[in-house]
Amino acid sequence: MSTHNAQLAALLDTVVNGAGLVLEDVVVTSVGRRRQVRVVVDLTDDEVGSVDLDRVAQVSRAVGDALDASDALGPQPYSLEVTTPGVDRPLTQRRHWLRARTRLVRVERDGEAPLTGRLLDVGDDGPVLDVDGQQVVPGWDGIRKGVVEVEFTRRDAASGPRRDEADGHDGHDETDETDETDEKDEREEA
Repeated sequence: MSTHNAQLAALLDTVVNGAGLVLEDVVVTSVGRRRQVRVVVDLTDDEVGSVDLDRVAQVSRAVGDALDASDALGPQPYSLEVTTPGVDRPLTQRRHWLRARTRLVRVERDGEAPLTGRLLDVGDDGPVLDVDGQQVVPGWDGIRKGVVEVEFTRRDAASGPRRDEADGHDGHDETDETDETDEKDEREEA
């Protein structure tokens, strides 16, 4: 990292931390005669979930004000993008794992089959996963890669069972089957 980028990152780190968030990354690229400044922010270790849009807007204003007040980018015009890491961000730091608690994660390990399980906790020995009802702790040293798996029908303890499970319904409508059978039987008798 160049001295210029290190100074910019230090400036923005102070601003982002002041807003109660963590600076993940700063990328400055040239786009014609302008520069694109992309700032990636994330929640702190003790927060679970994702950064809401109000907080992104707040930190975006603070970052813009700090850049305008400083000479960090010089006189050249720039456009600013403040964003959060995507769900496909690899879990590379302990705080990434902490933030992914309760999520389904896939862990690729050196020399072993990948594990997919619910992340229960993050301990000194490694992440604690629920894999098919058993707690598994792959050691930090053996983890090659960790990622959050996208769940389209995630079941949370807080939200309870899905609607079709709560009323004893499995998502398959038996009434329609019965009606179709009855109609078929009536046609055969005629």
